[in-house]
Amino acid sequence: MNAPNTPHPNYETLIAAARKVGPVTVAVAHPCDRHALEAALDAARMGLINPILVGPQARIRKAAEEAGLDISALPLIDTEHSHASAFRAVELIREGKAAVLMKGSLHTDELMGAVVASDTGLRTGRRLSHCFVMDVPGRSEPLIITDAAVNINPTLDDKVDIIQNAIDLAHVLQFDPVKVAILAAVETVSAKMPSTIDAAALCKMADRGQITGGILDGPLAMDNAIDPEAAAIKHLVSPVAGKANILVAPDLEAGNMLAKSLTFMAGAAAAGIVLGARVPVILTSRADSVTARLASCAVAVLVAHSKLADARILGG
Repeated sequence: MNAPNTPHPNYETLIAAARKVGPVTVAVAHPCDRHALEAALDAARMGLINPILVGPQARIRKAAEEAGLDISALPLIDTEHSHASAFRAVELIREGKAAVLMKGSLHTDELMGAVVASDTGLRTGRRLSHCFVMDVPGRSEPLIITDAAVNINPTLDDKVDIIQNAIDLAHVLQFDPVKVAILAAVETVSAKMPSTIDAAALCKMADRGQITGGILDGPLAMDNAIDPEAAAIKHLVSPVAGKANILVAPDLEAGNMLAKSLTFMAGAAAAGIVLGARVPVILTSRADSVTARLASCAVAVLVAHSKLADARILGG
């Protein structure tokens, strides 16, 4: 875990912004252990969310009692098991009774299975993808890393949606400008490294308006994506090189290792959110700090309010 005394001012800013716009109702799927209940209660106490607990009533109450947590003020919808919890929580979204979905103590695959179900889920025309919004010591703004949790080996078409989801999130978080580095092991295009070819194609797709709202560059190695001196040594002249605020990994394994390296070795905190569905999905981990859990909720609240504002505009 990240060092307990590591300050995370960027998260404090995000949490303050979310508290300012006001809480949203969150369907918490299967919160049957201490960590899941604490995440919901902490965010509720901060004024970020209004949680609805969805899961086996007896198990939830027992977990709360054993942890010394008071959940008496929270609405609780009884279900038989984790599978039913996931589908009922998604149903609450479809019924307009919640604006955000939050993972409890069930497996991520089980929750996402309910989200992507063809007739009863929350799919849109956009592919689902995961973003880590990271508060890295020494950085003046958060750093988005994608995709590190959903798309294992994304195709070029998948990466278009992954990048667009991240850019849209960056605008909600008020990144200005949005600078996207498409990562590889090197900064030159090589037929022997498919990720570099994808990076070059994605940049050209952005030039043609197939990806909008951000400045793209790639392939870029990690050092010359975030360090201006490394970019200068490689003679990279680019508005992104050395200054990226979104890092796009070539695959899930690379993204996951990058995010966890920053968390466990550099004192960073990682807030996680899934985008591309009708509503944002909060994915928390037992290893998350309290600050990271609150930041995940804050990011979801800001995204949810942005979606509601867009719906009002479209609806006139």
